Amino acid sequence: MPPDKPATSVRAAGHITRGTTNTNRLRRVDRWIARHPVLRRADDPFVVDLGYGASGVTAFELEARLRPVRGDVEVVGLEIDPARVARANAQLADVRAGRTPFAPDAHVSFARGGFEVPLPASASGSPAGGVGARRPAIIRAFNVLRQYDEAEVVPAWALMCARLAPDGMLVEGTCDELGRVCTWIEVGPDAVPRSLTVSLRLAGLDSPAIAAERLPKALIHRNVPGEGVHAFLSALDTQWVRAVAAGSFGADHRWRTALQALADAGWPAQGRARWRLGEVTVPWSLVAPAS
Repeated sequence: MPPDKPATSVRAAGHITRGTTNTNRLRRVDRWIARHPVLRRADDPFVVDLGYGASGVTAFELEARLRPVRGDVEVVGLEIDPARVARANAQLADVRAGRTPFAPDAHVSFARGGFEVPLPASASGSPAGGVGARRPAIIRAFNVLRQYDEAEVVPAWALMCARLAPDGMLVEGTCDELGRVCTWIEVGPDAVPRSLTVSLRLAGLDSPAIAAERLPKALIHRNVPGEGVHAFLSALDTQWVRAVAAGSFGADHRWRTALQALADAGWPAQGRARWRLGEVTVPWSLVAPAS
């Protein structure tokens, strides 16, 4: 996997991916981040949108969704492709000029970089990405590792997490083109995964097993008998089918009924306050690859 070389002496870790970007595609994970204690308690609510793709819109949307919670939030979008950085900066000029729906003073900027997460020096004057560089509270890397080999996931996590603040987190996941089927993994600064979240648009949902198509790269090839993620999705689908009668009160009621049954059966279905949104979170230990 030969990395691209940026204009500086720092080598960008990773390679250019397809870069599909749709407006509002990442709304589910953005709103989850907005409610997360890591953001709310951060001394420095500095957030990185890593691999934002062909358009900088996801970085602007992320800032807009986090700003009501943390008015001092700052978002930096990173991409390996210099053309994408130039395009995003052109979009930023339009934002500053008031020609978009985003706030002209949006705390957003763009730079070139990959999994090494090069960031500006801190007040200590350390070089970008080096010891003393500003450390993000959150790195969101969505629909990036999906296009890599499974063996490359853990090393990429390690690179990104090495840049996090001591209490920070990496949110790594994937979603469909319209953002109706999303899954993501929360990873701690020690590069150890903590949880898996599944978030689905409930209206018109036939089966929650559709999440299998959009699992993060660390899990997408593990949806087979004998693996934890397969057992979890199978149990969730079973309870969804059993809760069909509850659907007469709405899809969200059916979903909450299914999750309650799942919890009653001993599955650690977390995030109860967000069940009504089509979300459920489970500990990583439940779905971690068997080998």
